[in-house]
Amino acid sequence: MILRAALSEGARALRAVGIEGAERDARILLAEVLGLSPARLSLEPDHPVSDAEMTRFHAMLARRAGYEPVSRILGRRAFWGRDFEVTPDVLDPRPETETLIEAALSAGPARRLADLGTGSGIIAVTLLAEWPEAQAVASDLSAACLEVAARNAAAHGVAGRLTLVRANWFEGIEGRFDLIVSNPPYITATEMAHLSRDVAEYDPPLALTPGGDGLAPYPVLAAGARRHLRPGGRIMVETGPRQGADVSALFVAAGLEAVGSLPDLDGRDRVVTGRQPAERR
Repeated sequence: MILRAALSEGARALRAVGIEGAERDARILLAEVLGLSPARLSLEPDHPVSDAEMTRFHAMLARRAGYEPVSRILGRRAFWGRDFEVTPDVLDPRPETETLIEAALSAGPARRLADLGTGSGIIAVTLLAEWPEAQAVASDLSAACLEVAARNAAAHGVAGRLTLVRANWFEGIEGRFDLIVSNPPYITATEMAHLSRDVAEYDPPLALTPGGDGLAPYPVLAAGARRHLRPGGRIMVETGPRQGADVSALFVAAGLEAVGSLPDLDGRDRVVTGRQPAERR
């Protein structure tokens, strides 16, 4: 079979089961099988596809037809210009989380930062890669998540500047930081019932929701920030698109200053920031 026919067959199979972006996903999966970039497929429509390659392509298509995300089929997710390993143990990072990275970078470099509930390590590793002088501590309750984070840190050359701690939020975390970041579980119990299959069936539930109104992690993060931020240090957390006002109020109640909410590219609340008050003389 030639490439154009294989691609057409794959897109048709995914469309038949209602996959949005069927052509895009088929292109990515076929490119992976052939060892080509997706952009090259348009330039080589008559490239031969062997029987063995078609077998592998069909296996990937079957997984995608079951609504398994492409990133999980490939075992990696592109984020802030880098590829990160993802496994069934970690949250599949979303593009919206780049809003938090952008906010942190815009605020200026931190010499010491903490990433709480690190999952795949994507936030801590990205910031360390962008700030060559920085050191970080990253915590997670899951040992499996910390193993993935360690591999991602090694892959991007920052393992020597990242300390991984198995802990629930700030438990076992010592010292003070210039920046605290977190993408905690925030989906409400009601919203969980309406998630797409790509998310509901493949992301770890504990990485998605704390139950109830989805706000439970934020008072813990705010209180911990007051204990662990240096004077003038910042905390930045991801939130759900309707949680900005509630999380901002929790930060203000905890005594943080300069509290504000930043939107993602769709204009929805996505990151709440706050600052530790300066020490009084």
